[in-house]
Formats: sequence, structure tokens, C-alpha cells
Amino acid sequence: MRAQRKLRIGSPCVHPHPGTTNPTSINPKMRLTWQRNQLNLILPIALICCCLLIDATNAQEAQQPWYENLPAVAMDYKVHIDAGKEDCYHQYVKAGATFYVSFSVVRGGDGMAGFAVRNPAGEVVKPYQWQATADYTDQVSPGGYYSVCIDNQFSRFAGKLVNIYITVVKYDAWDKYAKEIEQLQLNMQNFTATIGTVERNINDMMGYQAHSRHRESRDYALLLDNNSYIQTFSISQIVVILITCSIQVFFVRKLFEVKSSSKSRI
Repeated sequence: MRAQRKLRIGSPCVHPHPGTTNPTSINPKMRLTWQRNQLNLILPIALICCCLLIDATNAQEAQQPWYENLPAVAMDYKVHIDAGKEDCYHQYVKAGATFYVSFSVVRGGDGMAGFAVRNPAGEVVKPYQWQATADYTDQVSPGGYYSVCIDNQFSRFAGKLVNIYITVVKYDAWDKYAKEIEQLQLNMQNFTATIGTVERNINDMMGYQAHSRHRESRDYALLLDNNSYIQTFSISQIVVILITCSIQVFFVRKLFEVKSSSKSRI
């Protein structure tokens, strides 16, 4: 009875179906292998996506003109327009910039040609006029490519040499650039003052070094004089001592010298 009560009080025993697998009974090595396989699949996909993003960014940068970030750009062209032809040239202008273009016929025929300008929306903002010189200005550009067309269709036999002058100015960027130049000038002034201080310090150091070299030369000369004096005095003392010792030895030996005689005393 006690055993039955214990079984009733305890949690029921659940037997898994023979065809199912208990998640807690999966081998940890199998889990690691599955995770590694997922990583091996995800990493190449991530690398491919990164490469595609980099290529897209480089393509966008390549499409942008090299002068887009400059505060002002001025271009001067001389083009030859054949008789009965029309040539169009396109210029990119950033939004908010000022666009200016002018043309003049240098030589050829009657010295006149047709000149027209289209804005980025394709609208003709300056209609064709047969004249020797013309210009157009857009103070605040909406941004995009302007089309500058030169028409020589009314001249059937003579080509024209035309000078085209184009400027794109971003005044806000120019003001920022001017402020940077002013800051640079201030920095240059500070740099010049610092360089002057450094130069003065270097000159002082060079003076101290020259004074030290002079003292070194004087001390070296005094050292050589002392060396020669001591060497000469030492050699002379050695010579005097040798002569004195020789004389003393000679007289001492002379003093103890015994003369032998042939006659003996009786």
C-alpha cells in the first residue's frame, strides 16, 4: 500500500514513443557539428554580401565626378563645330550651386552660331539664338546635368571654332573653405611664432655649443702643454738620476779598490 501511494503522489512516468527522439538525449558532438555546418554556410554568404556592397559603393563613387566636392570649378574648352552640325555638352552641377556658362565664336563663317541651355529637368532655359556671344546663369541649381548645345546648322559650308567657358561655384562650401583657410592662416601664424621660438632656442644652443668647443680646445691645448712639460721634466730627472748613480758607483768602487804590490813588507 505504501508503494502504491508513493507512485500515486509522484509525477507520472512518461514513456517516449519509439519513433521519436528526446531533445535532451542528442549527442553534444552532433550539436557542434550542426552549428559548424551552419557557420560554414553563413560565412560565405556574408562575405559575398560585403563584396557586393563594396562594389556598389565603388561604382557610386566612380559615377560621381572628381570635382563634386570642390568649392568651385572653372573649365575652358575650344571646340570645332562642323558645318550643318549641332554638338551638345553636359555638365554636372550639385544642388544649391551656381552654374554659369558662356560661349563665343572665335572664327569661322559669319562669326555666329546658335546657343541653347537645358536644365536637369530637360527644359530649355535659354532658347536658341544666332549670335556671336551668349551666356547663361543659374544662381541656385536644382542639381543634375545641364546640357549646353551649340548649333551650326544654318552654316552649310563653314565650320566654327567656339570657346566655351563653364563655372560651377558652391558658395556655402566656399565660405567653409575660406573659414578653413583663415584657421589655417591662424595656425600658420602660431606655427611661425613657434618656429621663431625654436630657431632662437637653436641659436642659443649653438652659441653654448661653440663656447663649449672653445673651452674644450683651450683645455686640450693646456693638457698637451702639461703633458709635454711633465714628460720633459721626467726625462731630465731620469737622466740626472742615472748620471748621479753612475758617479756614485764609480767613486764608491774607487774607494774600495785595493792595489796589489809585488814587494811584501818584512
